[in-house]
Amino acid sequence: MKNNQKENLFSNKFIQKFLDNESKVSFKNKYKFAEIASSLAYYLKSFSNINKLLDYVCLIFKHIFKEKIVLIIPLNYEGEIWHENIKISSNNEFLKIQEEINSFLTQFNFSKNFKIKHILTFENALKNNFKEYKIETDKILSRSKCRGFIYIFSKDLSGDSIIDDSNFNFIQSCLAVGLENYCLIKTKKKHENVDREISTGAEIQSQLLPDYCPIIYGVDLAAHCRPALQLGGDYYDFMCLKTNISEKSKEKARWALVIGDVMGKGIPAGLLMTMLRGMLRAEVLTGLPPDRILHDLNQLAINDLDQSHRFVTLFYSDYDPRTRKLRFANAAHNPPLLWKSSDQKIIKLDAEGFVLGLQKDAEYNRGEIKLNENDLVLYYTDGVIDTSNSLGERFDEERLIKTLTKLCKQSYTSQEILNKIFKKLDDFTGQNRHLEDDASMVVFQLK
Repeated sequence: MKNNQKENLFSNKFIQKFLDNESKVSFKNKYKFAEIASSLAYYLKSFSNINKLLDYVCLIFKHIFKEKIVLIIPLNYEGEIWHENIKISSNNEFLKIQEEINSFLTQFNFSKNFKIKHILTFENALKNNFKEYKIETDKILSRSKCRGFIYIFSKDLSGDSIIDDSNFNFIQSCLAVGLENYCLIKTKKKHENVDREISTGAEIQSQLLPDYCPIIYGVDLAAHCRPALQLGGDYYDFMCLKTNISEKSKEKARWALVIGDVMGKGIPAGLLMTMLRGMLRAEVLTGLPPDRILHDLNQLAINDLDQSHRFVTLFYSDYDPRTRKLRFANAAHNPPLLWKSSDQKIIKLDAEGFVLGLQKDAEYNRGEIKLNENDLVLYYTDGVIDTSNSLGERFDEERLIKTLTKLCKQSYTSQEILNKIFKKLDDFTGQNRHLEDDASMVVFQLK
């Protein structure tokens, strides 16, 4: 549209002409409708009860369209026929037909699995049952989404369509906004309840992970889990293989160190991780070697994991402070990285084994290594190396090895090394980018 056309359209002359045409409508009717519009605006602004809004809309229809019967069939927030809020607006002279419509609605009995396409069956039955009336139909739409249906009964078979009436359209639009508001409020409350449950679940899950690293003789420990969502599928734990002994005695007892990752993330992974933790803790108390622990754990968990269509990778190890021997078995988890201080190089701790939950008769091999002073083991989950930056590049294992090598050559504590690796991850991913998967690390360093 050209600028001069816009100027003509919004000129004082054009507006005055529009107002002159509008003045032909009686001032009384204008005032009455302005009052109605104001009341509707108040209802929508202080929206709290959808039933009252529907009753008020019916009352408006009753006074403005006296010779009509208006049937409103709203849909609830799940898109189903909202039986208890079906409304009929009519004057006293139509009470008999109103009762007949109510009776028809009761007999029709909408399906519980109602779909919008089924409304055609209802409309055909309605028109066949009330042939003496002209019945106009219209959808109650809000943001192109159907929120209900409206039917107008009229004895005047040849009269003008009420659908084209501006007052009718205004009231119907307000009704659509009211129903949309109701659905948004219900959806918001539903999401709030889910968020509250997830937050509770995340709090419980965080309590299942160790609050602090245990004191093991000659060892400096640090650990942290950073879930991608509120609930995560990563798991690490420290368990003393001897029970009913003093805390001082535990320092020199054999300890189990484990790290695992349930496929996926979020609520399903978190639930499976919690289940697996309970099973593993019971198995650890048997005192069996790592390969037997994983074998028995797989036997216990395979049915639950199979039904959930998920699997678990897990690295299990136990350490004896008196001999400095670390025994381990691997269920296809990322092999921990061992920094050999004497050789100034990193090697991978690995042993052959299947993921948990994939093969019922899976067997696991056992490895063993003696650690020396200043040796360090980094346990981690794949969320660490799978972290990507804005260019789509992965942090990958090679970059992790280079970072760890550089840190191990300096005199850092386990906690400092852990913090610096996470800082490296944050710098790599960039600002305002979240981890795509849960990322957990345990740093096990001999003093």
